[in-house]
Amino acid sequence: MKILVLGGGGREHALVWKLNHSPLVEKIWCAPGNGGITSEAQCVAIEAGDLGAIVALAENTQPDLTIVGPELPLVNGLTDAFRQRNWAIVGPSKQAAQLEGSKVFSKEFLKRHGLPTAKMYGTYDAPTAVYRALSSVAWPVVIKADGLCAGKGVFLAQDFASAKDFVERVMEKNELGPGGRRILLEETLEGEELSFIILTDGKRYAPLVPTRDHKRVFDLNQGPNTGGMGAYSTDELLPEDLRQTIRSTIVEPTFDGLAADGILYQGFLYLGLMLTNSGPKVLEFNCRLGDPEAQAILARLDFDLADILNDVAKGRLDPAKLRWKPGASACVVLASGGYPGKFENGRRIDGLTAAEKISGVKILHAGTKLAGDGVVTNGGRVLGVTAAGTSLKAALASAYEAVSRIHFEGMHYRKDIGAHNTRLKAAGD
Repeated sequence: MKILVLGGGGREHALVWKLNHSPLVEKIWCAPGNGGITSEAQCVAIEAGDLGAIVALAENTQPDLTIVGPELPLVNGLTDAFRQRNWAIVGPSKQAAQLEGSKVFSKEFLKRHGLPTAKMYGTYDAPTAVYRALSSVAWPVVIKADGLCAGKGVFLAQDFASAKDFVERVMEKNELGPGGRRILLEETLEGEELSFIILTDGKRYAPLVPTRDHKRVFDLNQGPNTGGMGAYSTDELLPEDLRQTIRSTIVEPTFDGLAADGILYQGFLYLGLMLTNSGPKVLEFNCRLGDPEAQAILARLDFDLADILNDVAKGRLDPAKLRWKPGASACVVLASGGYPGKFENGRRIDGLTAAEKISGVKILHAGTKLAGDGVVTNGGRVLGVTAAGTSLKAALASAYEAVSRIHFEGMHYRKDIGAHNTRLKAAGD
């Protein structure tokens, strides 16, 4: 098989890493890729969101299978363009991807089909309307930008002043672009977050191993939301009774709702859940593998990823073929100085070879590029230091030992990945 992977982050490096383990795979292209992927696939300098250029690339290279990593190509309708040409691709349609592309669409879907979720106060197209509505909410309140905002479109406001500041930045100063033109307000849920990701061919589905993400930039869940500062996976996150509850009250009703709305969903579906005292509730949907959840999940994979994803694209998924390594895994994200705010690129990264010598560790690149004889930073989230082990403690020890060997100017990371099991107030995204 010749495979095209779309995207250039840590999730895509993880996909390329595991696809290369398959005896079925002859060649991998990655568009645009990054400084780490270049040694494992042929990188092509085309942005994944450039639909016309990606179609032209596929016409030229004729891959047997295309795997979409990030959300933007899905929301833009790339899979529809491929399927019109009878090209095999893993990812939901443009219509289905609205579950992530529009928070309002997602919320209305949840309400329409009676899925457990936070109460919504309303949706608003103007900041003055938001300010009026804030006079009658319970604090803290969750504020969500409707569209895609790279993980920065959700804010947990403790009071009116902080809420007004966020709304001004999003709706008046346009800091998050077109994704912030519409806003919704909803109640805050309290509990523990869980990333429950499934793989489906549209008829059958298979849950992946459970993960928990760390969205806030600083230890103890302080600071602003990011795209994700780390994740871990252990089966202890999901006791069997909770798994069955999630499947019966959320997963099955979601598929029933999609069918009722005439939406065939194929690919990865990410259910961001809050485990509340009254049961699991949906915080958000994502229409692709999470990042950095993908890094933790794929570190535990014990099956042929190329074979399974080809089955998904052909509509013949066999859930029994998905097997997982016991134990646990963890991914610690190393970020540029200033992230998730302004940061500078081009900082030389040292210690990568020494870090990868640690048993069970894989350094997955995200915001990197090659420069001369080395690797430099080229994004906010730079590396995902990923490790698997017989236990969560062992996986974390290996990951943090590898982190200690890496350095670049301004590098920062959370030191409490996998350590927090306190109850959280969180909003998803």
